[in-house]
Amino acid sequence: MWRTMIADSEPHGFTLFATAIGQCALVWNEHGIAAVRLPEQTEGRMVSRLHRQFPLLEAAAPPPAMQQAIDAMVALFEGEARDLRFCVLDLRHETPFHQRVYAAAQDIPPGKTKTYGEIAALLGEPGASRAVGQALGHNPFPVIVPCHRVLASGARSGGFSAPGGVSTKLRILLIEGAEIGGAPGLFDREPPPSAP
Repeated sequence: MWRTMIADSEPHGFTLFATAIGQCALVWNEHGIAAVRLPEQTEGRMVSRLHRQFPLLEAAAPPPAMQQAIDAMVALFEGEARDLRFCVLDLRHETPFHQRVYAAAQDIPPGKTKTYGEIAALLGEPGASRAVGQALGHNPFPVIVPCHRVLASGARSGGFSAPGGVSTKLRILLIEGAEIGGAPGLFDREPPPSAP
């Protein structure tokens, strides 16, 4: 979920907020939400990454619209079915294809899933499942654009580029009450636990 684009030189506000899965971050500007970050190993690492992407970033109290988005995400992580399509996203840096993929993902309600292929078919591009996966892998708005609800074929979890990888994806799906199954794929496996 990390953008690989040039740093954004506009002024941005950000705030960290506690959720049931850990400390998250919301970044905004005058056009809407610019990014959501899921928990990282440390708060400092998250803030450092944000400052690299948004050089004119300042910690600030969230405006009312941003606080509503935060409250909805917190509730979602507590198991409440929340529709986050009300959130205004700054999509100016996203390609038209990515915007279409994000809109299709936002139509998936909590507790439900679709596959990359189903999203591609909904977009009228049935051969574009890999492109859908790549678009969701660059999603700067995880949870608001619920890329975690999009699975690989056979209802396998597929990849997840946010911190924590597939285990974070599965944890969010579990909180939402989604049913997933299928044989694990190459990227569904977690690394073996390290020795103490």
